[in-house]
Amino acid sequence: MAVIHRTTMTPTKLELLNDWLPKQSWYVGDGPTAELVKAGGFRLDDPEGAVGIEFMVVVDASAQEPVAYLVPMGYRGAALEGVPGEAFIGTSEHGVLGTRWIYDGVHDPVVMAQLRALLRGEAVPQQQSRSHTPDPTVTVDGTGTGLGGGLDVQVNRVLRSAEAVQGAAQESSVRVVAGWTWPDGTAVRGVLAVVAPQ
Repeated sequence: MAVIHRTTMTPTKLELLNDWLPKQSWYVGDGPTAELVKAGGFRLDDPEGAVGIEFMVVVDASAQEPVAYLVPMGYRGAALEGVPGEAFIGTSEHGVLGTRWIYDGVHDPVVMAQLRALLRGEAVPQQQSRSHTPDPTVTVDGTGTGLGGGLDVQVNRVLRSAEAVQGAAQESSVRVVAGWTWPDGTAVRGVLAVVAPQ
């Protein structure tokens, strides 16, 4: 299981994301930088213990109406080859582990493999900032057992609360649902990832 180190990262994850996120095609703000605050998320364990896996929910407070984004991240001890340039979020100096190469998890094969395992019911979501502690608030809705290994998974980048999508048809029977907190303290839940319909 992943161990959460009580240490520093320089630059911080939010500092890296403030520069990286506005450059992405799915960013809905209009500024060159964002004003991000951490709003929620969870971790998954890499069975090999080599890659840190975090699904972070951040809220951009620079928008007129706050917008929540999901950024899956893979933390590695060396550069990941064969990924597009936009997949690289940046490097950070970790107080215990040294230099960490941080990638957009959508392009990291280990991150996506564990997300598929979660959707199949074969991985347990972990709390974002505590070691060896499952997070029961992260749920897989629908029937995950019996799903094949090569699931086509859609990660929702811009998040909406479950109430906002109540009337929408559910095309997928299997989805990851988790919560986050808006800047005013309101706690909501929404769909972070779904198995894309075949």
